[in-house]
Amino acid sequence: MLRLGLVIFALIASMGAARADDAERDAREQKCIDNGWARIVDQTGRRLLWKGPSDRWAHGAIIVMHGGGGFADHWCHESFDIVATQVAFTNAAIAQGFAVFTLDSTDRVSDREGRVCGKVWDDEVRSRANIDLPFLETLLRDTIPRLRPRGSGNSIFLTGLSSGGFMTVRAATHFDGLVTAFAPASSGDPYGWHRVCDASLSSRRTVFGIGLDNETKKQITEEGACRASAYPNEMPWDTQKPLKKPAFKLFQHEKDGIHDFSCHEKVRTQLTAHGYPDAGPFVVRDEGRRRLVHHFWQSAYTQPVLDFFKSRAR
Repeated sequence: MLRLGLVIFALIASMGAARADDAERDAREQKCIDNGWARIVDQTGRRLLWKGPSDRWAHGAIIVMHGGGGFADHWCHESFDIVATQVAFTNAAIAQGFAVFTLDSTDRVSDREGRVCGKVWDDEVRSRANIDLPFLETLLRDTIPRLRPRGSGNSIFLTGLSSGGFMTVRAATHFDGLVTAFAPASSGDPYGWHRVCDASLSSRRTVFGIGLDNETKKQITEEGACRASAYPNEMPWDTQKPLKKPAFKLFQHEKDGIHDFSCHEKVRTQLTAHGYPDAGPFVVRDEGRRRLVHHFWQSAYTQPVLDFFKSRAR
């Protein structure tokens, strides 16, 4: 009876914590709504926030995806200092004629052993059905076309940070007939890595475990983690086989202390090998040491991302 009582207490405590987290997220999202963003919650409970120019979308729409442990509001409300550059990006995008859709990941992704990975995108290619691709497909095929004002550009661009960058590559290749161009930041090859979601391997409260390169078996935080002469352990790449594949432009700080620069080089090699036109990477050069802060969205990324998307708009 004592053990049962402890289990019930733990369940009630976790439910209370979940409700508190939901309330906190709702409060942050309300800050975005107060600033002109609209919230959409679909029938499955998946949510997004969006905002566009006051008239037509001159250059189309941008889908943005947060990093691991993040939330949709990290692109529209400065809840803490690290996300200020992301909010500056979306503000600039809207001012320059783009609509912006910021998505929220689930916390239901699990690794190959069934262990929960925390608040991340389903950014690893697996044999099971992907959790996030149906959500993105509805957005690409229905939500954005339905909300698009008459006379707007019909381009749809993707960008994202870290886990959101991995998911950007995953979605842009899976839906390469629907995406105009894409610009992942601080991220790598979703077809050539995997997660081990053992909470004891990570000190983070919202993301559990580590990411490993399929070839080297090294953590992507390690120097040279993704450097290999060949990729025999790559998962099969998706494609809709369009007549023209979308172009990409990668964004990375060379001294990123979370996502090693070799993993940036790997995904660039793989995207080019699979026929995606390379617009040339944007790399922040630095002679200093590798640091965690270099992993986050750099203010230097903002205008080059927007200029790249404008150059591909239709």
